[in-house]
Amino acid sequence: MDESGDRNAQGKGSWLRRRGSGRGSQAGERETSNNLAGDAGRSPAPGGPSLPTAIWTDSHCHLQDDPDPAETVAAARKARVGRMVCVGTDEASSRRAVALADELSASRASDQAGGPGPSPLSRGAEVWATVGLHPHDSKLGLDQVVELLEELIVADGLRRSRVVAVGECGLDFHYDNSPRGVQRDVFAAQVALANQHNLALVIHTREAWEETFSVLESEGVPRRTVFHCFTGGEQEAEQCLRIGAFLSFSGIVTFVSAEELRQVVLHCPLDSLLIETDSPFLTPVPYRGRRNSPSNVALVGNAIGELKAFEPEVLAAVTWMNADKAFGLGG
Repeated sequence: MDESGDRNAQGKGSWLRRRGSGRGSQAGERETSNNLAGDAGRSPAPGGPSLPTAIWTDSHCHLQDDPDPAETVAAARKARVGRMVCVGTDEASSRRAVALADELSASRASDQAGGPGPSPLSRGAEVWATVGLHPHDSKLGLDQVVELLEELIVADGLRRSRVVAVGECGLDFHYDNSPRGVQRDVFAAQVALANQHNLALVIHTREAWEETFSVLESEGVPRRTVFHCFTGGEQEAEQCLRIGAFLSFSGIVTFVSAEELRQVVLHCPLDSLLIETDSPFLTPVPYRGRRNSPSNVALVGNAIGELKAFEPEVLAAVTWMNADKAFGLGG
């Protein structure tokens, strides 16, 4: 988009709209987001939940791939990252994600102590898990992932197991590590699992947009759907938002080569926006070339805040609330 087109878009308001949205201009979105940030900073009503202020949520990371997940989570908490969604890519990594969510979440200690524990502002970070099969590994078959979900349901239930989503799953026609027909079948089955268990759906799609939307249409779009590490253009973003999905942006927004993606970020409605690290991958500027970690999610948030002319505290508060809606995290 050229400069004149960008100015026109800003003057008319965002060209991206979620289904059923009645938002007007970006000025209106700014007013709404400031209200949200203000709400997040107020004291809760008597007997109500404690609300966090300016604490980041990393909506997609892979702590299983970290040499010391406990140290990484502790470092993230010092960087004001209050929550992380640890994402599975096959049966083994999904099982590990569930284990880490149980071992590393601050609320686990509170539960064991028999009390509610300190507020989210003073306690450690919360870790949640997803269970799924990456399109690269679709050729392995979905049976073991389904068995893991069933095992968790029988043992503790998905909520007590801290499982909030199916994925990451989808289609990747760039590498074609699994046959495309197999990818489609396995993706469709995972969409059905998300619908069956009322879980969020975390989608990985690369060079397969038309087919991705086709599968979603045939299976039914889950009520809560997240396009992880969104790298599509304006048309793909419009389609995602039309079906009510969230767009999750990673450190790619800080890359010099990602100007088109920054234009998408600029016009993405705030209530449809999530931020992630995809750690240990996609380390943002200025740390490219190093191993990524959830601590860097603030760099993504700050970059998006600069693009959209919002203070970091506003982006942190808004994306915290969006993660609540997208994954049903609560608290």
